[in-house]
Amino acid sequence: MSILDITWLNPDHSSSFPDPESALDDPEGLVAAGGDLSVTRILNAYHNGIFPWYQDDQPILWWSPNPRGVLYPKHYIAHKSVLRGLRRNGWQITIDQSFSQVIAACAQPRSYSKSTWITADMHDAYCQLHDLGHAHSIEVWSPDKQLVGGIYGLSVGQIFAGESMFSGASDGSKIALLYLCAYLDTWNYTLLDTQIPSQHLNSLGGTSLSRKQYLDHLASAKTQSIHADAWSTTFEIDIHAWLAGKKLIHIRQDC
Repeated sequence: MSILDITWLNPDHSSSFPDPESALDDPEGLVAAGGDLSVTRILNAYHNGIFPWYQDDQPILWWSPNPRGVLYPKHYIAHKSVLRGLRRNGWQITIDQSFSQVIAACAQPRSYSKSTWITADMHDAYCQLHDLGHAHSIEVWSPDKQLVGGIYGLSVGQIFAGESMFSGASDGSKIALLYLCAYLDTWNYTLLDTQIPSQHLNSLGGTSLSRKQYLDHLASAKTQSIHADAWSTTFEIDIHAWLAGKKLIHIRQDC
């Protein structure tokens, strides 16, 4: 199958996603193209193990990679340097306090790439999902109230689909990910979907599932409801108590 054979979605919601197992091998994981970034379309995609990822000069591209990067919240690897920095820097962690600012920071050019897949349309679409209670963020603030780290994603039953994270200071994204894992574990999420496997995420406890394994897990997890109090902006986590209480948490000496 070539890229010309993939499903092209209509922008009027009249077309549905194909089976993610029909994804191409080259480019790996491409399921469909076109459509739109409406709330209905995006939620349908995630409930089928599919997510949008494209550049400004491309049509909307929809993916379901094999293997799939994941992180079990209990298995987050806390590096001692990160915990030292958290205590030393006096950073404050908040939940859903500045979603738009987090996604805008994630869209900024990186040292290894001047382009971004977080287009203006993607920003607006996920902010709308946030306003409707589907998308959430963790923010890391410096003592002088500067945003120095964050992560955002989409809640799908007991799975949290992580989209992107950023660091504006050393270890800012690692601390955001640490708090996200603690938060997800506290509210009985079973999996953090990191989408694409990477050595960086593996160093923090990430692993990989085959597409079938991920879809099997999703089939069960997406039907489960999260407690109504989850994602309260006033909820606070004692991160050190959480780390101490999880036998599966590993403390790595440094990174």
